[in-house]
Formats: sequence, structure tokens, C-alpha cells
Amino acid sequence: MTIPFFDRSLAQSKQLVAELAALGYTDAWSAEVNGVDGFTPLALAAEWAPELRLGSAIVPVSTRGPGLLAMSAATLADLAPGRFVLGIGASSPAIVEQWNAGEFVKPYARTRDTLRFLKRALAGEKVSETYETFAVKGFKLERAPKVAPKIVLAALRPRMLHLAAAEADGAITNWLAPEDVGKVRAEIGPETELIARLFVCVSEDVDKVREMARWMLATYLNVPVYAAFHDWLGRGELLRPMHEAWAAGDRQGALKALPDEVVDALVVHGDAETCRARVQQYVDAGLDTPVLALIPGGEVSIQDAVRALAPR
Repeated sequence: MTIPFFDRSLAQSKQLVAELAALGYTDAWSAEVNGVDGFTPLALAAEWAPELRLGSAIVPVSTRGPGLLAMSAATLADLAPGRFVLGIGASSPAIVEQWNAGEFVKPYARTRDTLRFLKRALAGEKVSETYETFAVKGFKLERAPKVAPKIVLAALRPRMLHLAAAEADGAITNWLAPEDVGKVRAEIGPETELIARLFVCVSEDVDKVREMARWMLATYLNVPVYAAFHDWLGRGELLRPMHEAWAAGDRQGALKALPDEVVDALVVHGDAETCRARVQQYVDAGLDTPVLALIPGGEVSIQDAVRALAPR
């Protein structure tokens, strides 16, 4: 499950987070865009739900310095030894440059270099190294975690997926259909953990769900990395009219040009049983860890949806 929940603040999420393990959920994963940061919800969940595995999906590699990222990861690993998974990724130009005054350059290399640095730093090594995208001199964690966290990478296309399989402990992807899982899985092999956030709205009002989901999808699918991802997945021609309208500044035209079939492929919706069956299709296709992100706006409240979608 993604925490905190869309319909409430982190401070208001304690009770529902504490219920997750009893409902059968195994994991709680944070996100980091322009709401909560990626670490604080997990620090609280370490206390609220001590049975759960905790993961970040994801924290960007270019909005924090390498040492600070290592310190934050070490803190979570100490709070939840053996239960914390550090998810990192390149993020996007908007998040890195426009919102955080960073530089979004060589995203693959920066992610690779950060991964290599973190593996050494979290193992307790003193790191002095000149990487392709940054240099670190004499960094050593004051208190390295007794159990170093696993590190997983946000990966959308073959090059980053191959890096995740070769050097990390798993791959995280996003905005894909069950039919896409096999193509992603083929790039990482059968042994690498594959994690994906699935956006879910428990609602039988198809028109309302599609209207709401179009805004979310258009915002993401016009980001260059996601546009390239879906071109690789085979949706390039389907999405071309939307991309052209968006590039021309016609936001309403872009929304109208987004086909219903794409919305229905990428957003899980319907009654609870329909949603559960759709999530199972992802698992059957080769997804190891479906991370549900519940979208508000359906007839069923977020709290009730958490309970209705619980594993059985």
C-alpha cells in the first residue's frame, strides 16, 4: 500500500497504517513528488506497523547530496532493520530543476553512480571516489546500519532495467498495464524483484473515473521519460495526438485525445472484486510486488477500499 493516503494527511494516517498488516498487506511504500517527503512516512510506519516491509518509491538521486541520502537511508535501516528497501531513481526535469534548483543531467549515470556510492557507504565503508557525475571525498557514516537496506531502482526502459538487474536488488516501474509486465520482466530476468505502483479507484462510475484519471495520466505521460516508456511499450501512435495537443498548449484537447482504452489499461477501476482481479492479472503476468495507490473520488471511501482490497 502507498502511504500516506490521498484523502488524509500523514498525521491522520496512523490508525489505517496500523491496520495494514492485520488486513494481510505486506508492505508500505512512500512516494516523493510535491507532497510528503519519501522518508518521514516510513519512519512513522516503522513504529505504527512493525510487521510491514517499508520502501521508498522513489526518492530522487539529484535532489539530495549523496551523503545526505546515505544518512537518511541509514536512519530508516536502523529504525526498521531488515525491513527497509531504499528505492531511488532519476526523477524528472520538473522535480529536479524547476522545483529543487538541481541539475537533471546524465540521469542514467547519476543513478548508477549514486547506487554504487550508497552500496559502499551503507556497508560502513569510508568512500573517497570520483564518479562520472559527482565526487565524494572521505565520507563515512557515523553509524552504519547493522543490516544494510536493499536498494531498488526506478526503471522504465532496457538500459536502466539492466542496471537494476545487474547491480541493484530490484526494479520499480509505474503506469503500466498487465499486458506490459512481460516485456519489462524480459529485461530483468526471473530472479530480480519487480515492483510497480498501481493506481486504483474503487468505483463503478466509469465516466467519472476516466475524467479524473485523464488528468493524472496526461500529466505523467507527457513527461519525456514516460512518453519514451510508452513508445517502447508500443503505445506511441495511440498517444501521438495527445502529445501533439499538449505540446501546442492545448490541455483540454490533450485530455480529449487520450483514448479510453489507454485510461482503462493503466488505471485499475471497478468494484472491489473487479479491482482485486485486475491486480491479480499483474501478478500472474510476473509482477512480484504490486503497490496500490488508492485514488479518491469513487463511491467507496479510501478507508473502506483499503479493507475491501485486502489480500485474502
